[in-house]
Amino acid sequence: MRSDLDHLPDRKRRDLERIVEVLFSEFEQATSLSTQNWRRQGRILKVILYGSYARGDWVDDPVGGYQSDYDILVVVSDERLTDLGEFWAKADDQFVREVTIARRISAPVAFIVHSLADVNNQLTQGRPFFIDAIEQGIALYGVEDSHFVTPKPLEPAAALAEARKHFDQWFRNAEMRFDLARTATDRGYLKQAAFDLHQTAEQLYHCLLLTLTLYSPKSHKLNFLRSQAEPLVPELMTVWPRDTKFAQRCFELLRQAYVNARYSPHYKISPAELEWLAERVALLQQLVQQACEERLSQA
Repeated sequence: MRSDLDHLPDRKRRDLERIVEVLFSEFEQATSLSTQNWRRQGRILKVILYGSYARGDWVDDPVGGYQSDYDILVVVSDERLTDLGEFWAKADDQFVREVTIARRISAPVAFIVHSLADVNNQLTQGRPFFIDAIEQGIALYGVEDSHFVTPKPLEPAAALAEARKHFDQWFRNAEMRFDLARTATDRGYLKQAAFDLHQTAEQLYHCLLLTLTLYSPKSHKLNFLRSQAEPLVPELMTVWPRDTKFAQRCFELLRQAYVNARYSPHYKISPAELEWLAERVALLQQLVQQACEERLSQA
């Protein structure tokens, strides 16, 4: 695996150093006081930069409202250490502060966590996402005695059949959620409609990622899923305009709806905001369907 970062500016290299520092610091805090051996002896085995910053085609346009995320794969020694809420939530929060408040990191950080055994299993099964991440990725940290297996690419027919299965399941689920959102809107249940729109968008992103790459991260965070999907289908960047405060506010309301629309008495959304979100989700649905059907039409 590559380890060179010569194609990145000094500022970006310093960002990556800080990212690795935060990951190790927060992981140590999450595991150091445990009495369980598997937690206390847990290790980060690898930290890998993949995606646009590894390939060299990142976008950094904060004025125009679009920045590529730093895509990071963290590989740990035990599957139980991949629990995001238990071991990695504080690191996620810290990255938000580093980008938005302290400004020690110049672009958003999107990281996924898998055990070494799971990554090797994914490589053995020929999952394109993991093959690309390992073959194109750059090692920011690695333990010498941890190794990836040689990938075994899926036969095209098998990959296509699996992609079709994912599309049939996830797109249908998204359509059902969209119908629920429309019904809730018609009946004046605005908070429920916002939650159902969130679920529609989430399932559409999972549909796209699974159909195109046979992998999607286990996440409800729309900003994270959006960051993973848009590099695959650049047209998706038109779904959520970033150039007005109204558009930014509406996406934030949608992002928060997963929790706050259900549980917070302070969550408010107007009919106009809900209508705008429904229009954008309809565009997302259209673009996801087009991209997936193009993939599935490949013989």
